[in-house]
Amino acid sequence: MIQVQNVYKSFAGRAVLRDVSLEIQEGSTQAIIGQSGSGKSVLMKHLIGLLRPDRGRILVDQIDIGQIGYGKLREVRRQFGVLFQGGALFDSMDAFENVAFPLRTFTNKTDQEIRQEAQKCLDLVQLSNIGSKNTDELSGGMRKRIALARAIALRPRYIIYDEPTSGLDPETSNAINDLIKGLADQLEITSIVVTHDMHSVLNIADHVAFIHKTRMHWTGTIEEMQGSTDLTLRSFIKANEYVIGSHYSPNNY
Repeated sequence: MIQVQNVYKSFAGRAVLRDVSLEIQEGSTQAIIGQSGSGKSVLMKHLIGLLRPDRGRILVDQIDIGQIGYGKLREVRRQFGVLFQGGALFDSMDAFENVAFPLRTFTNKTDQEIRQEAQKCLDLVQLSNIGSKNTDELSGGMRKRIALARAIALRPRYIIYDEPTSGLDPETSNAINDLIKGLADQLEITSIVVTHDMHSVLNIADHVAFIHKTRMHWTGTIEEMQGSTDLTLRSFIKANEYVIGSHYSPNNY
């Protein structure tokens, strides 16, 4: 379980998170939504200790990661896989070696074991025969899948997805959403999806957290979001051209 407790963060005197609290249940898929500049990416960085709060706490399995040393923080971070928005693949390595990189860096596995594990990860993202390709030969969707295979290589308990469908066409976005759902079930992991793509949210999330103007404005389940009468939340949904709940009319927004 991840607990965000009354987190406040500022840069150069400007607050970017104000008294933000959130509880992410183990095994769930938690979406974090909000406008650009609302603070959702800053919150994401706090979850893996890239940033530390000015006030408040981030607890990962009851460990306050803002109060531990770097060695212990590295151990906690190994519980996380991260799919970065642009994929962040190494252009100097082929697809297979990108996936193998965390296994070579953070484990004592033999080369044969690493190759077997990396291949399993490629199989899971449905790119079994792509390993020998250079990254510049891959489509945007393939790059996302390779980056996802790398993110699961160490079998993390948590995966953070940073705008996983950004820049992808609708068909490829749907394929990535299906992968996120499938991996959550197959690997029994907790997923945190930072996004403004409401199509993804409605298709993959169990719970939603809406950050608005640096504050946690609303949290709830997908079903609760569909029935919400919160005007700020509904305005955000409308701005993304999705209407929640079949009983709502676009004219009601």
